[in-house]
Amino acid sequence: EVQLVESGGGLVQPGGSLMISCAASGFTFSTYAMNWVRQAPGKGLDWVSRLDKGAAVLTYADSVKGRFTISRDNAKNTLSLQMNSLKPEDTAVYYCVSSRNSEWSWGQGTQVTVSS
Repeated sequence: EVQLVESGGGLVQPGGSLMISCAASGFTFSTYAMNWVRQAPGKGLDWVSRLDKGAAVLTYADSVKGRFTISRDNAKNTLSLQMNSLKPEDTAVYYCVSSRNSEWSWGQGTQVTVSS
């Protein structure tokens, strides 16, 4: 059974930093691309970043480019997102999502709140 468990969310002031992580199990992590997707209160899903299975190709939404860094450790089956220069509009539930062809699996999400 695929399991994706996010952690590290919380409350941070504007301009601050936070790292969130995702622990993966139940599938061959190194053969899947991994994504972060977020959902702000009352809004739809917003793709944030993607990292291919070999960690060679990183892509980011324009809204986070230059501020967020995605990384993965295929030996430890973990995915991370380092978030710097956080803004109130980054407030959302952040989901870890595995993807391969048409197969997608989601974690339960972790709340990130940016507020003074």
